[in-house]
Amino acid sequence: MNKVTVNNKFEFNIDTANDALKIDGATTALDVLKLNDKAQHIIREGKSYNVEMVEFDQAAKQGKFKVNGRIYDVNVATELDLLLKQLGMENLNTNKIAQLKAPMPGLVLNILVREGDEVKKGDSLLVLEAMKMENIIKAPSDAVVKKVEVAKGDKIEKNTVLIHFA
Repeated sequence: MNKVTVNNKFEFNIDTANDALKIDGATTALDVLKLNDKAQHIIREGKSYNVEMVEFDQAAKQGKFKVNGRIYDVNVATELDLLLKQLGMENLNTNKIAQLKAPMPGLVLNILVREGDEVKKGDSLLVLEAMKMENIIKAPSDAVVKKVEVAKGDKIEKNTVLIHFA
């Protein structure tokens, strides 16, 4: 059984055991026509739905779906996720890092964050020039910048600690 949350407001228990779909314990019949890898046409209880997956992060089990033109944020929690949460162990799979090291030698062209800044995975942190190319170094996970160890114009070697995270 999966717990599906839509727009952080509506929760449904979805069970797909034995080739039957149960939503909150009630068996539901669906007529599904796959249009492509990301879109389906679904008929449920006489109502027609065009469903398109806009984006989905498999690791986080979160995505955006367009249903008849409206976008919905969807979060999925499996039975294992729910058990880990119940045991207080839901954050075991998060990538917490203590520091960011230089992936190559180079010259620090720009620093885009300051101490105390909250960054999300994929946010740009600094610009490093290496072999006459500018490389934007991005945050590998959500974190708070504790200390920036380099300054604009510093020449650094590979594995130099650039930023410490809290």
